Amino acid sequence: MPAPLRPLANPPNPWATTAVEYLDGDAPLAELEVYEDHTRGILAHNDSPDVGFSWSVNPYRGCFHACAYCYARPTHEYLSFGAGTDFERKIVVKKRARELLTEAFDDPKWRGDLVAFSGVTDCYQPLEATYRLTRGCLEVCAEYRNPVAIITKAPLVERDVDVLQELARVARASVMVSVPFWNEANARAIEPFVTTPARRIRTIERLSAAGLEVGVMVGPIIPGLNDEDVGEVLRAARGAGATYAGSVLLRLPGPVKQVFEERLRASLPLRADRVLRRVRETRGGKMYDAKFGVRGKGEGPYAEAIATLFEQTAQKLGLRTGRFAGEDPPITFRRPRGQLGLF
Repeated sequence: MPAPLRPLANPPNPWATTAVEYLDGDAPLAELEVYEDHTRGILAHNDSPDVGFSWSVNPYRGCFHACAYCYARPTHEYLSFGAGTDFERKIVVKKRARELLTEAFDDPKWRGDLVAFSGVTDCYQPLEATYRLTRGCLEVCAEYRNPVAIITKAPLVERDVDVLQELARVARASVMVSVPFWNEANARAIEPFVTTPARRIRTIERLSAAGLEVGVMVGPIIPGLNDEDVGEVLRAARGAGATYAGSVLLRLPGPVKQVFEERLRASLPLRADRVLRRVRETRGGKMYDAKFGVRGKGEGPYAEAIATLFEQTAQKLGLRTGRFAGEDPPITFRRPRGQLGLF
């Protein structure tokens, strides 16, 4: 069993003018703080060859799920927060998300490309139950017939089955449920505030039963820890109705390395050295390599073995592979009557 979860240190933000250090044992427990983001845009463009979408909507910055491996942690430093406990407990909400997305879709330059929810943090993290920002944005997408792809760990997505069914009818809606672990104890150690893997599989089952296109994201795969779970996750997801699958190797950019290693050593001390050694085996002796084409896959025999296991198992089960597997959706975008037309 993993050791009890301890508060993470907050790696110093290199962009901040000051940093506070606490003596061992004196760091305060972090309370949830919610901030409003007054940004004037909601659509984020991505041109990375390693990501399977060009446009995304992120209604929230920071994530209560507190996954130790989250590659998005450094983005909190741009807000003068830290990448550790700040990322998990200082959550920024874009309260005008629905209005901003409507404005973006009314822009004559918008042509109805697929929009991903979310490219950074989970669009169905707990605050969504109250703020309903993701649901509002999905309702806009349905009104404008704009195709959508969702990736989430949260069963809260089940609440929006009605909107997703409408989107599937008039455009396209696909949902990818992230299930990196099958071992529940390991999942709780690394993803402390996410529901169990088995519960996420039930989400796949319920979305599939509702007639929606559903996939499973087996990632990040952490060498030496959850690579042994790949087959079980894929089999469970396929049995629940998933039709496609994606994977990505653990990424540890910037301060994420410190957050991940600290959580690993605190919660799974007997496996920590082995895991870190395996991670370096897939990164040319380093903890991370940020090169395009490599950062999501790794290099070397161990990384190749993980990729082969995933691909062969998925193929055997009849699962399409890729982050958002499938052909690009047709252009279904239409502005509602009374809005600017699409010519």
